[in-house]
Amino acid sequence: MSLTAIAALLRHRWCIPILCVIVAALILIGWFRLQPLPNKTIVMSVGNDDGIYSAYASRYAEILARQGITLELRKSSGSVENYQRLKDPASDIDLGLVQSGIGEARDAPDLEVLAAVSYEPIWLFYNGPATIDQIAQLSGKRLAVGLPGSGLRNLTINLLAAHGINASNTTLTDMTAQQAETQLRSGTIDAGFFIGIPKTPLVAKLLDSELKLMNFSQADAIVRNFPSLSKIVFPRGAIDLRSDRPSQDVTLLSATAMLVARNRLHPSLIYALLDSAVEVHAEPGFFAVRNEFPNLHTDDFPVSEEARRYFRSGRPFLQNYLPFWLANFIEQRFVLLVPLLALLFALLQTVPRLLAYRVRTRLSHWYCELNALEDALRTTTAPTAAQRHHWHDQLAQLDAAVHQIDLPSRYFNQLYALKLSIQIVRNLQHQRDETVRDG
Repeated sequence: MSLTAIAALLRHRWCIPILCVIVAALILIGWFRLQPLPNKTIVMSVGNDDGIYSAYASRYAEILARQGITLELRKSSGSVENYQRLKDPASDIDLGLVQSGIGEARDAPDLEVLAAVSYEPIWLFYNGPATIDQIAQLSGKRLAVGLPGSGLRNLTINLLAAHGINASNTTLTDMTAQQAETQLRSGTIDAGFFIGIPKTPLVAKLLDSELKLMNFSQADAIVRNFPSLSKIVFPRGAIDLRSDRPSQDVTLLSATAMLVARNRLHPSLIYALLDSAVEVHAEPGFFAVRNEFPNLHTDDFPVSEEARRYFRSGRPFLQNYLPFWLANFIEQRFVLLVPLLALLFALLQTVPRLLAYRVRTRLSHWYCELNALEDALRTTTAPTAAQRHHWHDQLAQLDAAVHQIDLPSRYFNQLYALKLSIQIVRNLQHQRDETVRDG
């Protein structure tokens, strides 16, 4: 639409209110659509100092600091407490690492998964001459099951219960991993459950000891009953290739660590967090090939839409070249600008059509009156003086009204066509007058 046409529209008083309404609507849409710039601080609930969650979180913090984002770490007893903090509406926790199987979406509608980040192998070390390869064989023994509030204890109690083992028939002791390792070596307890990757200092120490590592021979059946668990294999020779330790593949069970956030977390921060997760977890290990993690293979909680977009098409273009806050500022307005421009274009196309319709309607009204007058002049064979006088007045009024019409220049041709038509009818009227005088 040309500037001349727009200027012509603005000369009509009725256009000003319409444009004011359009501008007000665009402002309201922008007000409700745009999110505020994100806070540069994320509060994350992690485990204890020597846990793998704290190690992961510390690396996230280092990576995020490069972008000017502060990751504030809050210690916890483990995965269960992380989950409880996240679903508490009064808590200020934004983010946490939660073990699969800890919570359910129906109990925490405000939580969403950003990514599954790693396997969490479950190790069962035991002592004694007999070989143990089924959990049911632990009945009646002295077991270390982890600390209250930890994901390990929650999972261990559920696994034991599925095999008919509980506090009434077995000694279940709550203790830290360090205490369990010490008492297992001294023979105070018979077996202990541990969780962590092989390079975790405590797990590495246990693997290098004379303690026996249980092979979960019923792993396939267990994972069918516990969908949050996976079956993984600790390969032969993984401890020491030269001495061939272990001397055979060992089947283990594994939970999955998930990066879980409240759905209030700003999209730009989610992208930054996922970048740090890729940097930390994409490396291969004993149980995962390169780039297997992070991923979205989880159904404990709904998956963040930003996470889906990230894994589908990567980080937004501008965030690769600009600070995250500036990129987000531009992207939000660009995303908003495109539909608004389309809307404005449609309106600017509609307004001229409405104006054209209004002009046609006005001109059609005058043409109808003029046509009726012409018919009367042609069909009346013996007009009276009163009729002729009425026709003169009617034509004069029509001519005066048409001369007062204010139209944009693009409609001048139609206006002058109407004036020419009026002149033709006037000539016809003069002819009738002459005919009456001659008669």
